[in-house]
Amino acid sequence: MLKKISSPPTEEETIPALRLGFRVFFPAAASFGIIALITWAGVITQTWSFEPYGGSYWWHAHEMLFGFVTAAIAGFLLTAVQSWTGLPSIKGLRLFLLLALWLSARVLLFFNIDSGSWWPGIIDIAFLPAVAVFLATPIIRAGKYRNLLFVPILLLMSLSNVYMHSAVHTNDPEWLTIGSHAMVMLITTLMCILGGRVFPMFTANGTQTEKVLPLPKLEILSLSVMAIIVAIFIFVIALPKTIMASLFLIAALAHFYRWARWRFWVTLKTPLVWSLHLAYLCIPLGLLLFSFHYMGFVTAFSLPMHTVTVGAMGGMILAMMSRVSLGHTGQILRTSPLITSAFVLMALALLFRTLGTAVSGDDTPSLLISAALWCGAYGLFLIKYLPLLTRARADGHPG
Repeated sequence: MLKKISSPPTEEETIPALRLGFRVFFPAAASFGIIALITWAGVITQTWSFEPYGGSYWWHAHEMLFGFVTAAIAGFLLTAVQSWTGLPSIKGLRLFLLLALWLSARVLLFFNIDSGSWWPGIIDIAFLPAVAVFLATPIIRAGKYRNLLFVPILLLMSLSNVYMHSAVHTNDPEWLTIGSHAMVMLITTLMCILGGRVFPMFTANGTQTEKVLPLPKLEILSLSVMAIIVAIFIFVIALPKTIMASLFLIAALAHFYRWARWRFWVTLKTPLVWSLHLAYLCIPLGLLLFSFHYMGFVTAFSLPMHTVTVGAMGGMILAMMSRVSLGHTGQILRTSPLITSAFVLMALALLFRTLGTAVSGDDTPSLLISAALWCGAYGLFLIKYLPLLTRARADGHPG
């Protein structure tokens, strides 16, 4: 008997690579991050001429945030929502079309197709709202409204993207600064939320120790001050430097205390966990450096910015993708020497991008070494995990 045409494909009828969001977006994020940094290395060494949409500097800032990071966010959230709700997440044709939307934007911006038109920007901006819809649908159906918190964050990220595209079409570089800085604060806040939710559990499970319970007042303080910082950057609120320095200092101290309570020292024999803790530590370090910047002690805004973007974002995305890829393909949660090496390479990439450029009279060598280490780390991820992501789960379960 023939199936109805409208019947959705079964798990077995869906190719393994399209059975859950992490399977396509994790390798997409890793691959694109490598391509973007190799391209940028060629630009800063003048190895090749590169004239993308928005110019090379705009493209580098935009694509690392709205290309690399958003792919990883989509992969994680669209996978986690299935666990949060007990309902199927997006898969099959719809997942392929969502990936195609993300990839179309990358191609349009890279090759500067239809230069001067708003269409590349509209296609790029559409990705995060689409992710928000696919995320919200099962949450609402299951009544798990607590997890709707991520939907307005995704929409505010879309607003930051609008700001960045406005820089291209108004020829006003200030919009680039506003949009990129707002996006960094939003991603940092998202990492803080997710870290508080899962890191204590990951630590307890990975080290066979007791789970550290949250302190409600600390959780409220640490996340509230980040929400205030996000609002300042999103709505372009001009405040005295003393107030900005104070806000970042409070945030840094709150998140450092939060991190310290999770007991980093018990994870030293568990790379899948210490890598997460090391990445999270870069959040209070970056926030502290932002505070020092507003105090006038740190002149270069790029130092706190890259502490957060390379150390926290780059490190946490690599660590989370490594853990999620094992857990959701039915593998034992145990890392390999290859991935442990990747975590070490990412830590070194941070050191060269921050301390290396801070102490060097010529930034270029440190930047190139940092980019090479980043590419090596994510290249090892692809070597290890791409085979797992493109075949069915080892335990026969769906996903």
